[in-house]
Amino acid sequence: MTLDEASNLIIKLAIKIHNKLGPGLLESVYQRILAYELRKAGLQVQTEVPIPVKWDNHTIEDSFRADLIVESGILIELKSVEQLLPVHHKQVFTYLKLTNLNLALLINFNTPLLKDGLHRIVRNFPDNQTPPTLNQ
Repeated sequence: MTLDEASNLIIKLAIKIHNKLGPGLLESVYQRILAYELRKAGLQVQTEVPIPVKWDNHTIEDSFRADLIVESGILIELKSVEQLLPVHHKQVFTYLKLTNLNLALLINFNTPLLKDGLHRIVRNFPDNQTPPTLNQ
């Protein structure tokens, strides 16, 4: 399965959850249900993954936790906020750099239509190159 195929499945399942539950729940509820649905679909899912930050030849363990990492290739940052701000996008891009991943989904479940809360963030894919498949 390619990163694109996996991200499309993640989006499809997030929309399913949002259609059934709607906005307004805590982020942790959406996270647990999305992780459950992704595992049910056969994907490998890690939750609350501790990510270290290296600084001055020192590793600061557990500096932040990624909400979800799917198939060791897609970082998912979930929000349940009134409005996503530019800092949320910057935060996710920094998470990609720190994890050395290239694809993230920023999903805000607190929107009337989930499509308005879905953002795909990509780093280090040349325009003329197909994104790699998972587990390469």
